[in-house]
Amino acid sequence: MSAPPDAGPATPTVITAEGFRRLILALQADGFTTVGPRQRDGAVRLEPFDDPGDLAWGWRDEQEAGHYRLKASTEDTLEGFTVGPDAWKRFLYPPRFELLSARLKDDTLEFPERREAPPRYAFIGVRPCDLAALAILDRVLGTPPFTDFEYVARREAAFVVTMNCVRAGATCFCTSQGTGPRARTGFDLALTELDRVDGARYLAEAGSPEGRALLERLQGPPATPRDVALADRRTRDAASQMGRFLQNEKLPEILYASLDSPIWDEIATRCFNCKNCTLVCPTCFCTSVEDASDLDGAGAERWRRWDSCFTMDFSYTHGGSVRASARSRYRQWMTHKLATWIDQFGSSGCVGCGRCITWCPVGIDITEETRAIRATGSTTGESS
Repeated sequence: MSAPPDAGPATPTVITAEGFRRLILALQADGFTTVGPRQRDGAVRLEPFDDPGDLAWGWRDEQEAGHYRLKASTEDTLEGFTVGPDAWKRFLYPPRFELLSARLKDDTLEFPERREAPPRYAFIGVRPCDLAALAILDRVLGTPPFTDFEYVARREAAFVVTMNCVRAGATCFCTSQGTGPRARTGFDLALTELDRVDGARYLAEAGSPEGRALLERLQGPPATPRDVALADRRTRDAASQMGRFLQNEKLPEILYASLDSPIWDEIATRCFNCKNCTLVCPTCFCTSVEDASDLDGAGAERWRRWDSCFTMDFSYTHGGSVRASARSRYRQWMTHKLATWIDQFGSSGCVGCGRCITWCPVGIDITEETRAIRATGSTTGESS
């Protein structure tokens, strides 16, 4: 995991498009598997890549509630899009992961140990909201007594290159959550696109000793005061473009006092319980465990897989579901994300990325629903 922000140099540097390419090649030479945004199937997906040219250069996204479109742009930049349906957690906390296996050999049950070293990922182009999501998962999955040691090992082996946002999307509300559009800590390197007058130029800031060492290898010129001011102005411009706003003042108390709000019933008439919102969310971490055995009975495996509080089976216990209605399941998700998460982990579970709004097939908007709940002034009620 990245070191504190004071681990970097006092003076940021500037790297060009060629410097960006050399940055990728240097990480690959150091043994990292580089992962970044790529265009596939009409969306920007997070995938491993070898050639820097494979990234989603020149693509622009269009996002709204229940709407996502990707269009080719004439600008050769990675700043035309914000976030897609993937979150970086899938490389640190995989959707399906083998917990253990057992083999029957000569009437003896053996449990082979997993001794593989964690993969070394270099994440390229992590948006500040997603960087904040990684910090949240560090607290949820990396803190005793319920430490996920596989997550911690993968996280500690990762190198994070953040790309500050100079454009906000229509479903973004990171300024409400204090998570962007500029990252201040938690990265190894942070890049801010300055301009493309003579090819792309980026302000590069180190956030760890590893990041500082890599910048020194790239030998970029020191940033001028004008470069620093331009980076500040571009990220401030992105902050002014936010398409959504979430009012957090007293929100946990309001949600706790609104268990009987009619808004939950109204949402339930629209919600498909498809779990899209939880699967695209960069901080949701619910899982289930499933067992599988060989047909000959000689082997068995136990797997952890992503699950969702929107499924009936997730809260199934003693012959029935604890949350049997769509109303109660949506209420559970939103109240946990924006209220009880704070009680458990010390921060909101929402980073303002807007994915749940964009990828909801009926366009349910968490910022609008919280606004409606505030307006109802509901009182305490049921806990079903």
